[in-house]
Amino acid sequence: MAVMTDPPRVATPPPLGVKSPRPKKRRVAGWWLPLVLIAPAVVLELVIHVAPMVVGVWMSFIKLTQLYIANWSAAPFLGFGNYQVALDFSGAQGKSLVQSFLTTVLFTVLVVGISWVFGMAAAVALQKSFRGRALLRTLFLIPYAVPMYAGIIAWKFMFQQQTGAINTILTSLHLVDPGQKPFWLIGSNAIVSVVVVAIWRMWPFAFLMLMAGLQSVSEDLYEASALDGAKPFRQWRSITLPGLGGVNRVLLLVMFLWTFNDFNTPFILFGGNQPPAGDLISIHIYNTSFVNLNFGFGSAMSVLLLLFLLIVTGIYLFIGNRRNKDA
Repeated sequence: MAVMTDPPRVATPPPLGVKSPRPKKRRVAGWWLPLVLIAPAVVLELVIHVAPMVVGVWMSFIKLTQLYIANWSAAPFLGFGNYQVALDFSGAQGKSLVQSFLTTVLFTVLVVGISWVFGMAAAVALQKSFRGRALLRTLFLIPYAVPMYAGIIAWKFMFQQQTGAINTILTSLHLVDPGQKPFWLIGSNAIVSVVVVAIWRMWPFAFLMLMAGLQSVSEDLYEASALDGAKPFRQWRSITLPGLGGVNRVLLLVMFLWTFNDFNTPFILFGGNQPPAGDLISIHIYNTSFVNLNFGFGSAMSVLLLLFLLIVTGIYLFIGNRRNKDA
């Protein structure tokens, strides 16, 4: 007995010039919930970061000094006048800004570089399990856990010329003449003291990040390379560094931004009276705005600093992404 089957239906295309109707999109139930959850964060971001940034940019275009601080609307509009003064390197303001910028560059290079070396050395040394490793990890992370203000104040006492622990130790080791103890918080040694304190605060963070990154590097790679006769330095260069590539890219960028913008370390250490050798750009902008009461010029320098950091960050990320594609 033959079974009759209907021929398959073929969809007929719509006539020329007539668009086929689009299927209606159905909204998923509860689509509004993510918007409600993210709304407080967006509002706080706008209020805390975006709004002050916009106000700061506007302040950089006006002559907002102590004469107009009570009535901002009466402050004369200067256009790019504040920026011209800041970028006039032949003038006194421009020269001091360049000197502060170069000091900050030196400070950042030393702090980031030495902190990374210390963090990497400690992370590699504690990579393998041994008795007392947990205790050493805890000791290494103490500077990161100590309240910032308390830690820097302790360093400030240790750097005192007559009664500080630093000069006492150097004198006992016969490295310093007892009658000529160096000043660490004034003069040319100020950059040394602020770098030491900043490294003390920063390197535990590098150690923590690198130690976490090493957990993703397989031990089998080290065992296989050891069988091939690879020495520890060769293992570090061929296995550890490539395995920490992603962590290092993020870590170095974060450390650079934190260090270049560091305000608390020099401000607490020098008490707001920093010498020229410790005149970091964050303190320089603060003094211009809140000591000299030239808020317009200070805002212009802040905008220039922001543009510099954005350019450096953009170039850094571009180079990193390009290397990833080439790899």
